[in-house]
Amino acid sequence: MGVKLKDIVNEQPIDLKDLSGKVVCIDALNTLYQFIARIRQPDGSPLRDHKGRMTSHLSGLFYRTINLLEEKIKPVYVFDGKPPMLKEKEIVRRKEIRKGAEEKWKEALRRGDLEEARKYAQAAGQITDKMIEQTKKLLNFMGIPYIVALEEGEAQAAYIVRKGDAWAAASQDFDSLVFGSPILIRNLTISGKRKLPGRKEYIQVKPSVIHLSDVLRENQITRRELVLVAVLIGTDFNKGIKGVGPKTAIKLIKKYEGDIFEIYKAKNTNPPENLEEIIDLFMDPKVKKEYQMKWKQPKEEEIVSFLCDEHDFSYKRVKKASKRLIETYNSLFAVTGLEKWL
Repeated sequence: MGVKLKDIVNEQPIDLKDLSGKVVCIDALNTLYQFIARIRQPDGSPLRDHKGRMTSHLSGLFYRTINLLEEKIKPVYVFDGKPPMLKEKEIVRRKEIRKGAEEKWKEALRRGDLEEARKYAQAAGQITDKMIEQTKKLLNFMGIPYIVALEEGEAQAAYIVRKGDAWAAASQDFDSLVFGSPILIRNLTISGKRKLPGRKEYIQVKPSVIHLSDVLRENQITRRELVLVAVLIGTDFNKGIKGVGPKTAIKLIKKYEGDIFEIYKAKNTNPPENLEEIIDLFMDPKVKKEYQMKWKQPKEEEIVSFLCDEHDFSYKRVKKASKRLIETYNSLFAVTGLEKWL
């Protein structure tokens, strides 16, 4: 779901070239969902190999990562670890939504409504453990570093940025800001032309940057108060108060001087049972304090074998892209000879 903070953040459009030389921690799971939602056939069907295994995520990861590297952007993928117990209900809710979307997709196909079918297919996509395993395997062959968080990937990314080992976190969701990332980049892996739902029109999507300091200053709130805003409107760990959006939440926090229990009382709503635990989860999440972000020489033979022999990718396209990957790697490390980006 992600925390709906759009109404109180100021996104500044940027070009990929503005990120040249910068390390960016990418929310891996969020990115994979974007790939399987958008890389599809006209009827909404995802790309698959001869064994019926989905390959949309591998296609997006491979080609998009190379594009970022050619812009001298240094991506590090961050995967979720074991989800917090507080997230169990949200996980179940998401599965139910995807199941419902899948049924509507199939029904639209039966009617021959390809526009509707594609819309529901995008919402029906699921990432399996096997797909995550495939993704990590491809990243290893490409020489791209990844980190598996203890719990929430966005919390881990935020920690890495705060520590100074990366310039920004990248995700479509705003949760990284609530977890304390100083900088968030949106639309990093999906920039380009995007079709408007239900219309035969396309818009140009550009990356955008959000600075946490600007969000706090412009709304005259502290980071803890931003966490309270998130709780009041709803997070992956709790339902929000009906009718309360981010702007209303800020007004309530200021009116009741940050006493969130008084806010629930005033709205005649029971607070979450684990309210303090939810706040602590955002303010002081479980993260890995020790991690590595080492880069290695791409393995062309393994890439070609994995994508072409195992998953039916075009040999010509993969060979061409692999050559670009290796040339980019060599040019980036030609000066220092270091196997690491920091």
